[in-house]
Amino acid sequence: MATVLIIDDHDAMREGLELLLRRRGHRTLGARNGAEGLELLAEHDEVELVVADLKMEPVDGMQVLREVTARSPGTDVLIITAYGSVEIAVEAMKSGAVDFIEKPFRSEAFAARVESLLKARAERERLRAECRYLRQELDREYGEIVGRSPAMRAVYDWITRVAPSDSTLMIYGESGTGKELVARAIHAASPRAQAPFIRVNCGALPEGILDSELFGHERGAFTGAERRRRGRFELAQGGSLFLDEIGTIRPETQVRLLRVLQEREIERVGGEETIPVDVRIIVATNLTPEALRASSEFREDLYYRLHVVPVVLPPLRERRGDIPLLASHFIEQLKSRTRSQVTGISDEAMAALEVYDWPGNVRELENVIERALVLAQGTVITPADLPALAPAEPRSLPEGASPGTLQESLEAYERELIRRSLVQARGVKAEAARLLGVPPATLHYKLQKYGMKVP
Repeated sequence: MATVLIIDDHDAMREGLELLLRRRGHRTLGARNGAEGLELLAEHDEVELVVADLKMEPVDGMQVLREVTARSPGTDVLIITAYGSVEIAVEAMKSGAVDFIEKPFRSEAFAARVESLLKARAERERLRAECRYLRQELDREYGEIVGRSPAMRAVYDWITRVAPSDSTLMIYGESGTGKELVARAIHAASPRAQAPFIRVNCGALPEGILDSELFGHERGAFTGAERRRRGRFELAQGGSLFLDEIGTIRPETQVRLLRVLQEREIERVGGEETIPVDVRIIVATNLTPEALRASSEFREDLYYRLHVVPVVLPPLRERRGDIPLLASHFIEQLKSRTRSQVTGISDEAMAALEVYDWPGNVRELENVIERALVLAQGTVITPADLPALAPAEPRSLPEGASPGTLQESLEAYERELIRRSLVQARGVKAEAARLLGVPPATLHYKLQKYGMKVP
């Protein structure tokens, strides 16, 4: 059942159309002119369809259409026109009407037109709901990555653009930067989302085992192969295969992988049957593109086959502004598992996190937060709950500073780091905040905290 507002200055026409639609199970509202119709629309936000006669006084159907489009863009409008008014009807469609119907018309034709429009509307709403759901699912995947820095926004944009394609993707990034999370986000946003996502850590498998894992094997192919076994390529059929630490694979396996990329088919170890595969390949390495290309152990032709759509994930030290967000995320994510009462982190502890270099990147930060949740005795993480975190370069204390407590050392280092950034930025606080990788509000707070003045 839908709610339909009928606006027509001919009482018999309006009442007849209302009766017709009510008999079909719909709720109707009637208005004798455009002004009255717009008042009813303002009072009833559940109206799904407005049927308006084109010629009315003093507010005609075109004015009604424009007002409905402006006030209630989710409401459809059907215009009733006189015979021969096709040009006006086309103008109405351009202005936002979903359809028009010419007078005179039979009641059955009108009812059929309304039912068709309501059905199309319901389908649009269903599609919008599905899109909202998919958007939420995608946001959920991004939520696992976490970050609002410009560097991470660039990564999100890359994911959105490459996800719809089937091109091979290469993800570069230091250990712990979240390469697998990015691969999963790409899969979740792709047309293959309902098919399997299969992960293989190429560096974790013993030599000689990787071929069998990737391509499968036939019974008797080697000692211990007592039955046929499907490999990861077959298991990922129709979906995505994520190959982590691709730079560690042997030359023999590289040749097999190159054939898959070229021919889109595999042969099991010890087998002769050619098996077509429909798999999107996503690979990752903790080497830089230059190091991988220069490696004597990695085939140049395979490098160029994989390096089709590359992305380099930033290390955590290059997006320090995301550290408070990540720390809060991990506190919420881990406090249940650790049975911790912690709800936040002190400014001093956060300062310690922000000046550390994080060689283990986001994974190391997660481990540090989990440790702090286990050790913390109160509801706030303090520097005493953290391991010894050496500050980023320069790693020595500022000139004239003497060793003291962890908090005193961190504060001395932080003051010096802020001072140097302000000097480099020539006193422009926004630029100094950018150099430090923190929001301007954080720099403002630190300046007040330490009683520092802009040089």
